[in-house]
Amino acid sequence: MIIIGESGSTKCDWIVIDNHTGEEVDAFTTMGFNPYFHSSAFVNDEMQKNDVAVEWQQLITKVFFYGAGCSTDALKATIRKGLSRFFSKAVVSVDHDLNAAAYAAYDNEPEVVCILGTGSNSCFFDGEIVSEEVPALAYVLGDEGSASYLGKRLLAAFLYKKLPTELHEDFVETYQIEKDDIITSVYNRPHANVYLASFSRFVGKHASHPYFRKMVKEGFEHFTDIHICCFKEAVERNVKINFIGSVAFHFQDILKEVLAEKSLLFGRVIAKPAQALVNYHIEHLKVLDEVKSKSI
Repeated sequence: MIIIGESGSTKCDWIVIDNHTGEEVDAFTTMGFNPYFHSSAFVNDEMQKNDVAVEWQQLITKVFFYGAGCSTDALKATIRKGLSRFFSKAVVSVDHDLNAAAYAAYDNEPEVVCILGTGSNSCFFDGEIVSEEVPALAYVLGDEGSASYLGKRLLAAFLYKKLPTELHEDFVETYQIEKDDIITSVYNRPHANVYLASFSRFVGKHASHPYFRKMVKEGFEHFTDIHICCFKEAVERNVKINFIGSVAFHFQDILKEVLAEKSLLFGRVIAKPAQALVNYHIEHLKVLDEVKSKSI
């Protein structure tokens, strides 16, 4: 059996496929694993807690994992060691989530692919090579337009008392939190990026409100200027811009507006790329074993 994991910082979608037929036989979700925040031991321990994963543990022979933060050999090794401990009978391959995005969105033509989920990033994929122009700087210095960006903007506006009255009142009723709770969670507890990103749901709840539409548009404009316009293929050759992630999916009307204003070609949005990633592996990476006929 083969298992493919597509992980952001918040969650990881896993799909188990038959290595002969390519048919999906199971699917489950775990927390997301990011080598900036999680050790090899942590990855193994968390997988052991998932009953579905444990059912397949000894049957998996190949693992393809794509994750946020898996951008260098050392970072990939952290996740690989943890998954190798868990899937002890499998060959484990770990790669960057940008590769997963590129493969999932690929439609047999060159593309610029953008991730807009918990974090944000971009790359160019010509069908063979995934290449970057500018680095992703994570939630403190970067992640423009992402869920963590929106959460950060929202919390700052709340604490500075800049939210419109109706939004402020609903925020207080919804979350029942004070300044000290927020500061502690952001500066003194792990996974601050995921904490910040969780507040993007409130933005989504009031997506039609002019205050939040302006906030989202500003984030997308900032993201586009830095992470899309850096690619000459997007600016000069009119290559399609494809998007992966929940933020891109839920706010795609604003995204289309921003790209149109900058004369960029909007492609498509995939909220959850796991299934598309499986299809790419079967079609392009030839991961399936040949079924050898037996003579009678």
